[in-house]
Amino acid sequence: MSAVLAVDIGGTKLATAIVKEDGRILAQTKCPVERSSPAALARQIADMAKSLGCSTTAAGAIVPGIYFAASGNVWAPNLWGHREVAFRDELQSAIGMPVRMDSDRAGYVLGEQWIGAARGVNDVVFLAVGTGIGAGIISGGRLLRGAGDIAGAVGWFALTPQSTGRYREVGCWEAEAAGPALARRMNARSAEEVIQAARAGDAAALIAVAETARYLGLGIANMVSLLNPELIVLGGGMLQAYDLFADEISRTVAEWAQPVAARQVRLEPSRLGENAGLLGAARLALQAPNDRIPESEP
Repeated sequence: MSAVLAVDIGGTKLATAIVKEDGRILAQTKCPVERSSPAALARQIADMAKSLGCSTTAAGAIVPGIYFAASGNVWAPNLWGHREVAFRDELQSAIGMPVRMDSDRAGYVLGEQWIGAARGVNDVVFLAVGTGIGAGIISGGRLLRGAGDIAGAVGWFALTPQSTGRYREVGCWEAEAAGPALARRMNARSAEEVIQAARAGDAAALIAVAETARYLGLGIANMVSLLNPELIVLGGGMLQAYDLFADEISRTVAEWAQPVAARQVRLEPSRLGENAGLLGAARLALQAPNDRIPESEP
């Protein structure tokens, strides 16, 4: 059984793994991402691949931001600013093998659809909520990218009529429902701090969580009405605490989404956790031509 190299590039962390074609992870490693230049990051990935000690002939990689499939360029402002970078070619040269690349949100949904919460589901959204918000979308068994490879940038959903400076920077939904919004509601240093306080029963923290969950539910309701998915998988750093948000999200979706679609959709937390991206990257390396996702085994 063959194996592939999987690469999950984040804004702060880099993970690599050797993954078998049945989804088993043979070896993996993680470290802070090298942000000084695309060439330096490509060399870092090559070094990590060698350290895993398993030869492969193909690789899959996911990147934060936008991957432009036609050119192989990447727009990743939290790595290299707002310029496009020819990173696919850089990485292929460094590791000496073909690389199939996509956005991180695409990787998350591919991983979950392969062997996670969405196994075998052909109409599914993976919603990643952490520092930002993004969605990977599979519709009719195909990954949706849009005309300019930007599909899934749902953090820009407009949910309020009055714009603010924060909205112009990151989008309305992200500004109101991602980790920094939860922290802001409590004047806390991080979303994790608020979540810990909420678990301890702090009344103000519970109110902040409920308000954030309400905004999350509004955006999810929009996705349900637009896409009529069978399943929405909730993941990302903040939603590791999904149990705290679940009830308010469900109530809001039931209230605001198209009613028939709202009754059809299931909301579930990620089963793969931080490995969703790695397994999605592996799935890219194993993927059939024309973006057709291979059938999942029963």
